Amino acid sequence: MIRTILAAGAALLLAVPLANPAAAQNITAPDAVVPAGITVEAIMVHGASLEGNLEGNSPLREVMVVLPPSYGSSPDRRYPVVYYLHGFAISGRDFYDYMQVPTAVATNAAAGREFIVVVPDTLTAMGGSMYSNSVTTGNFRDFIATDLVAAIDAQYRTIASRDGRALVGHSMGGYGTLVVGMTHPEVFDSIWAQSPCCVSARRETAESAATMAAVPRDGVDQAGFGMRAGLASAVAWSPNPQKPPFYVDWAVDEEGALDELVLARWAANSPLAMVSSRVEALRSFDGIGLDVGNRDGLVTDDTLIHQEFAKFGLPHFWEVYDGTHTDRIGPRFQDVVLPWLADRLDMGTE
Repeated sequence: MIRTILAAGAALLLAVPLANPAAAQNITAPDAVVPAGITVEAIMVHGASLEGNLEGNSPLREVMVVLPPSYGSSPDRRYPVVYYLHGFAISGRDFYDYMQVPTAVATNAAAGREFIVVVPDTLTAMGGSMYSNSVTTGNFRDFIATDLVAAIDAQYRTIASRDGRALVGHSMGGYGTLVVGMTHPEVFDSIWAQSPCCVSARRETAESAATMAAVPRDGVDQAGFGMRAGLASAVAWSPNPQKPPFYVDWAVDEEGALDELVLARWAANSPLAMVSSRVEALRSFDGIGLDVGNRDGLVTDDTLIHQEFAKFGLPHFWEVYDGTHTDRIGPRFQDVVLPWLADRLDMGTE
């Protein structure tokens, strides 16, 4: 059963690696099958963290909420929540569809593992929030960890503590999982990043940076996937409220040279660069998971953060499996990620 509350959605493409835009796969998302006993609600959550952003992104966000079979029949039971973050250039609703989230919830429930799974929409004018805090884009990092969690805890019978929450994401959502987790470790018990993008610091040449800075504001949608990804990263990581219409500091200065301060601001948002200063936050998680396909353009970059975790003695699950950026992520969420989380989260009782 699907119950829609102020629902809205749009058909977009499935996320692909920001570091490899040429590998874009035009995969549309079939509607999710909702198995018997599963309830899906599309709600709207207002994000105070997003108010006043200069890009004009709405602070009212659609959120898909998937409830397990016993939710309606066990009114005294509380449930763990898995927050699932989508990638670039796809809406939360279409990610939910592509991942067949209701089937994943039903399959795990049949094995005695019942979760609420929450898929928020963070689509922006540039194609993605980068799950970052930015006066230009909006404070999406805080939206996930504060506004969204508070709204779900208030509306549903959750285990409203860190022990009952996990954060998972794919591609840009995997990036978001790492940076939201590292900056808000008190909120989530365990995290899992599927094929995270943007692990290393973003690089530009003077020529490529100048090309980005030359894109007109009304030409964003025609700029191509890779350019939109660059624009989304820039407005998230080097915002400047004094520089309309993009409200951004570009990575090239007026003389055509690379702006090293802007590149440093971008690098500060790299999960790989963040690890050494967030070791205790990472050590506080009950579980950290990372995986990537061996035919994914991100496998080399993702291996680097696995190695960085190992350098600091941070326990984590790591797997390179046979697959591309997108072809096995849904089954792995169902058959690998959710069972792994069930061994770590407070799963609730009657």
